[in-house]
Amino acid sequence: MKAMGLEEGIKLNGFHLSSIVGDSMMPLLRQGKDLVKIVAPPERLKKYDIALFKRPTGQYVLHRVFKVKNDHYIICGDNRFFREKVPFDWIVGVAESVYIDDGELKVTDERQIKYAKKVYRTFWIRRIKNKLKKCLHSK
Repeated sequence: MKAMGLEEGIKLNGFHLSSIVGDSMMPLLRQGKDLVKIVAPPERLKKYDIALFKRPTGQYVLHRVFKVKNDHYIICGDNRFFREKVPFDWIVGVAESVYIDDGELKVTDERQIKYAKKVYRTFWIRRIKNKLKKCLHSK
């Protein structure tokens, strides 16, 4: 039996359940511990959605939408300090829910929205702290 690809799974089953690789969405999502349920994206994503996109290199990335522009999204991982422009046609899916410590959390849940707003509000503070930390450690 041939293994089903991520995009094929979303198309055929309506969703794809996957573990997390990397630390870009920490502390919300932890590598090797948490799962995310990806569904087909709506016509247009909204601010704070967790988008799965595919770079031209073939790399899949799961990051949060910070802004919606006319022809692209501004997207950044919760644990990252670099925002990137992502064209609409790179979007493969959107997180519907995450499974953390054996419990399901819908991304539309009030706690999740509060968390997303906090990540957004504190972006510049976290970025400056990170730069200062790097400067201090390099000396």
